[in-house]
Amino acid sequence: MEDDKQFLEFVVKSIVAHPNDVAVEREIDERGVLLTLNINPEDMGFVIGRKGQTAQAIRTLLKIVGAKNNSRVNLKIAEPEGSERAQRQAAPATEEVDTSSVDDLKI
Repeated sequence: MEDDKQFLEFVVKSIVAHPNDVAVEREIDERGVLLTLNINPEDMGFVIGRKGQTAQAIRTLLKIVGAKNNSRVNLKIAEPEGSERAQRQAAPATEEVDTSSVDDLKI
């Protein structure tokens, strides 16, 4: 019944630069199967793809594999420690905008 896990490992190892760092955790709960993907931080771009297209394609394929086995399969891509995305979200947007050029307009 771990066809979904093996499939995900095969697909991801085929597209990343560090296939030895790919690890998949499989959990089963009342909502179905949750596959958590852990990869090298340098490979995040390969797995997510432009505008998330690669990740969405992988999720679609996993749903097909799950449907074949009468289960609901979900994919979670684990955020690696020290990633740029986590740092960007943590920084508050407190930058002030200079409006002096339009302050004197009588609109």
